[in-house]
Amino acid sequence: MIHRIEVYTKVNDTRSEVMQNKLTSLGYEISTTKVVEVYTINKDFNKENLEIIAKMLSNPVSQTYKIDTKSDLDFDFALEIGYLPGVTDNIANTARETIEDKFKEKFTGEESIHTSTLIFLSGKLTAEISQEIGETLANKLIQRIHIKTKSDFDTNNGMDLIAPKVKLAEHPTTDEVNLDISEEELLKIGKEGILGKDGIRRGPLSLSKEYLYTIKDYFKKEGRNPTDIELESIAQTWSEHCKHTIFAAKIDNLEDGLYKGYIKRATNEIRKTKGDKDFCVSVFSDNSGGIIFDENWVVTDKAETHNSPSALDPFGGAITGIVGVNRDTIGFGKAAKPIINKYGYCVGNPDDTEPIYRDKNCKTEALSPKRILEGVIAGVNEGGNCSGIPTPQGFLVFDDGYKGKPLVYVGTVGLIPRKINGKNSWEKQAQAGDKIVIIGGRVGQDGIHGATFSSEALTAGSPATAVQIGDPITQKKASDAIIKEARDMDLYNSITDCGAGGISCSVAEMAKECGGCTVELDKTPLKYPNLEPWKIWISESQERMTFAVPPEKLDQFMDLMKKRGVEASEIGEFNDSGRCKVKYKGKQIMDLDMDFLHDGLPDKTLKTTYTRPTHPEPNFAEPSDLNDTLHKMLARKNICSFEFISRQYDHNVQGGSVLKPLQGKGRVNGVASITKPFPETNRSIICSQGINPRYSQIDSYDMAACAIDTAIRNAVAVGADVDYMALMDNFCWCSSDDIERLGQLKESVRACYEYAVIYQTPYISGKDSMFNDFKGFDKNGNPIKISVDPTLLISSIGILYDNTKAVSLDTKIAGDLVYVIGETKDEMGGSEYLKMNGFVGNSVPKVNGEKAKDLYKTFRQAVDARLIASALSPNIGGLAVTLAKKAIAGQLGMNLDLSPLPQLERNDNLLFSESQSRFVVTIDPNKEEEFETMFKEFPLYKIGKVTEDRNFKIKNMIDTDLDNLEKAYRKTFKGY
Repeated sequence: MIHRIEVYTKVNDTRSEVMQNKLTSLGYEISTTKVVEVYTINKDFNKENLEIIAKMLSNPVSQTYKIDTKSDLDFDFALEIGYLPGVTDNIANTARETIEDKFKEKFTGEESIHTSTLIFLSGKLTAEISQEIGETLANKLIQRIHIKTKSDFDTNNGMDLIAPKVKLAEHPTTDEVNLDISEEELLKIGKEGILGKDGIRRGPLSLSKEYLYTIKDYFKKEGRNPTDIELESIAQTWSEHCKHTIFAAKIDNLEDGLYKGYIKRATNEIRKTKGDKDFCVSVFSDNSGGIIFDENWVVTDKAETHNSPSALDPFGGAITGIVGVNRDTIGFGKAAKPIINKYGYCVGNPDDTEPIYRDKNCKTEALSPKRILEGVIAGVNEGGNCSGIPTPQGFLVFDDGYKGKPLVYVGTVGLIPRKINGKNSWEKQAQAGDKIVIIGGRVGQDGIHGATFSSEALTAGSPATAVQIGDPITQKKASDAIIKEARDMDLYNSITDCGAGGISCSVAEMAKECGGCTVELDKTPLKYPNLEPWKIWISESQERMTFAVPPEKLDQFMDLMKKRGVEASEIGEFNDSGRCKVKYKGKQIMDLDMDFLHDGLPDKTLKTTYTRPTHPEPNFAEPSDLNDTLHKMLARKNICSFEFISRQYDHNVQGGSVLKPLQGKGRVNGVASITKPFPETNRSIICSQGINPRYSQIDSYDMAACAIDTAIRNAVAVGADVDYMALMDNFCWCSSDDIERLGQLKESVRACYEYAVIYQTPYISGKDSMFNDFKGFDKNGNPIKISVDPTLLISSIGILYDNTKAVSLDTKIAGDLVYVIGETKDEMGGSEYLKMNGFVGNSVPKVNGEKAKDLYKTFRQAVDARLIASALSPNIGGLAVTLAKKAIAGQLGMNLDLSPLPQLERNDNLLFSESQSRFVVTIDPNKEEEFETMFKEFPLYKIGKVTEDRNFKIKNMIDTDLDNLEKAYRKTFKGY
């Protein structure tokens, strides 16, 4: 018996209002909109119990409900959007658990619950327009659209009863894959996947010719062909996503490759130099990196991307990314607690409505930049807010190069005791004899080929199964059970997250710690029956963690998980056999040598060329009205307020937020955040970042140098100590099989080495994504390729010893003096100002690391002496934008004169140059002498005062006021 409960909001119906405004803004002539929540329950309940359920699922003050009864609303068309079979439905999962708790009765077999959204529309509508609206609101990759006219609705007693169910043909066997075939057929397996019995290939394995012949030779020595699960497992383990083969390869004359030769080498040299002042405890060897917070605690950091899935389903890609990087934190050492979430979105222009297609016939339209932006914002929102993890830190970058494939960065900071049960918390090792236990979500077809898909450009063949949707509620229960109980009860020897590559990677990686494993795959809990063994093995279904549990502690571990409502299953045993073996229903289906599985891939040797591009020199006249120019700059999408995101993300949960995402009375987005993890101490964590992808169009070395300098000085500006700061690198490159692109990559990684060593800021973790390209077609069916600018995100994490000395960006008191510290040069190349005027330029900003480091040390001394009232480091937009943001934040005017600065040929260049290593600060005039004495060795320019009025003046250049500045700063995303 299928039942349908519809929940109607009767007061403060903001969902309907928001939907009405959205559809109107899209040009639809809608007179009324009503949004209704629908729960379809595929389980037999009597009328009395259905009433109880409906009351549980609705708010008695603001909502009412209907049970198995059609609506009596007046409307023209009814549009219902629900999930397709097998797609994770988080709200339904929570509703199911709520009902089970209430009635002490489990949903079993095919019993289920599903949610959907029903929208009643009135206005100038036709069936075609209603379908268009549905396709605008839904993602057909994961959602169904169901439309009825008012007449059909009344005739059929409302909407149809639909309980989406996955139906798989029974095929729980393993197939042998013949590799004794032509090279052409072999390469097809690598590119398109194994040929199924239905004649359809399973999806990309991303195995190159060299890899395929290496695999073929291995199995020839074994005297057999591989099974499909073996070939799939090798593909996952050898994928670019997991093995980072480009960074590991010998490149030109760099024998150790980019990672060992530059990134890891920098960290090793820095740690050696620091000696007993080394604050790193775990780098590059675990799911996150860890540094010492104080004598009792370690703080961890990790950031990664979810680009490819977010291009297909932005919500699913982003939520999976954020809960996945949360699990990277939980999987650090014996398990760290996630305490801070971070985000960064590089997307195309949301005003760009020109369609692009994944297929030549223009049937499969790629999602628009606006859809992608809205989806990833919502995904990280739900992932973080529902997990109870604050999200105080983030950024936006807009560029046409991100139209085809966005970059979606997500990061998590964690906290773990330095000692757990008398042992170093960051040390773990699976032991032979330990039981393999997985906990959390069940396994479905979600995320099949997610790891290998990440090694591909986005094309018409990109698999829908690469998309998964994370469930933060399920993960939160697991996280609490691990961190609050199992960890400190010493119930396991090792832990890792089950992410890219699924069980195949998590179990095999942990098996390296002891030397082997045996898995009984049919013990894995499934979302639905008849899932093929290879899919169970590599599925990236979310919310799962993998444990090595000593046999004598297994019962206690399993009992704890059951008590906490966390599903746990023992699926095998770790051993020292040197083999990774998998059985299914008693039959051996995989038997691989551990060394071959992890290290059998052939060495790569890469060659590069690098030619620094030259762009036309800008040739536009200096604007006569610099007021208008400043207003336009403040409204630029890369500069303006993104308060609409900051206010959605809960940054106060856990109670540790010190310096928040919006600062001052005027609520200006900051570039660094401060979090206090313990109420009893003022010691706090500072997070920031640097990213300047447009500079890579001129010089990728300088782009990387600027990203590093920006990440460091943003943190220094709020009070961080450059001598106690760590970095993370996240490379998102394009066309990485092109020697020029590889040349750019090599130059940027070289800069990462050189500047990290100069600043003595070690890398503790990192990630790379090498093929961020879209290969598709324009509206006329012509082939196109859209590649991102080579993009490097540098994240910084530091410690503020006393958060009462934290420095925010907003001006504080009228009469305070305004200073610029650092040199402003004619470095307009790659600037937002030139971009606004249609140019790239050539004079990209340069970084003098030695001078900058001395400045940053002195700046911290000034913070420690409480000499700095407010500070902001000029970033995108230069001095004028920085000064305007400070004024808006403080809601105080400024009377300024830039003539003390070394003058440039053009005033607009002086205002908008993006020279690095600078600060704009305000200070108490009573501390002027002390302040100037402290900075006497550095370029220091007193340029004016903070004023009581709301005027904003720069002598001979700018004469405007806060109202106009604020209007420009806020208008761009006002309707979001």
